[in-house]
Amino acid sequence: MIRHVLVEQPTLHVEPLCDVFGVNRAWYYARLTAPEATEADIALRDAIERIVLSCPGYGYRRVTAELHRQGQLVNHKRVLRIMRQEALLCQLKRHFVVTTNSQHGLPTYPNLLAEAKLTALNQAFVADITYIHLPRQFVYLAAILDAYSRYCVGWHLSATIDTQLTLQALEMALAHRPVEPGWIHHSDRGVQYASTAYVERLTQAKARISMSAKGNPYDNAKAESFFKTLKAEEVYLNDYRTLHDAEANIGSFIEDVYNTKRLHSSLGYVPPAEFEAAQADKETLTLPRVW
Repeated sequence: MIRHVLVEQPTLHVEPLCDVFGVNRAWYYARLTAPEATEADIALRDAIERIVLSCPGYGYRRVTAELHRQGQLVNHKRVLRIMRQEALLCQLKRHFVVTTNSQHGLPTYPNLLAEAKLTALNQAFVADITYIHLPRQFVYLAAILDAYSRYCVGWHLSATIDTQLTLQALEMALAHRPVEPGWIHHSDRGVQYASTAYVERLTQAKARISMSAKGNPYDNAKAESFFKTLKAEEVYLNDYRTLHDAEANIGSFIEDVYNTKRLHSSLGYVPPAEFEAAQADKETLTLPRVW
């Protein structure tokens, strides 16, 4: 005769289980009463995650703008709520390090950019330098942006912070951009930009030289904003081992992400390349017809 023995099942309490899985009881009870996600909700979360994975530094405003570009009509408050729930909000801490040595006896120049009214591409470039920390050394990035479109037109990475660093970035910019006499080159008062060799190259290119006021980095806010984006969305998310590794990844970010994909709030949430293409189309439409 087989007897069935009833074995009392152990009682599972919510509080210790929540401790084991690292969640609080409020989260557990909220999940019990939460409505089932619809296919549309799941698709929206997937779309948000894909955007954040491709541009890790995007906040909810840029994610919302990208969703609108993809044809999804969604409120920014809903996007923010989802990004909070899924821990997709970037919370990287940023540090400011001075790379400018303005204690030199070289000539400096007044700020021309502050009063300039830019109406087209290639009228003014802004230049600056930042540092990147590798395991055993610092390397330095010089970059030049078109002040009108925020497009990075020239850059160079080097282990030394000298005039050659900035000259290489300038040569790249001049090789790719058709500047007219009287264009503005704006930078800080660092020795790399005030050096004889750099000033002579700008003079050859028929530039008007402009520099920020002493001790005022906000005079070059567009370049500072570029470096802030670069570090938050590329540098801080990677572990470069060598100068070559950093150069390859940073170059790819500038050319393939920043210039061509990343949405800029100051440009109406379009990438610089798309903004420049639209400007070129406008110029073509306003040209006089030749009969």
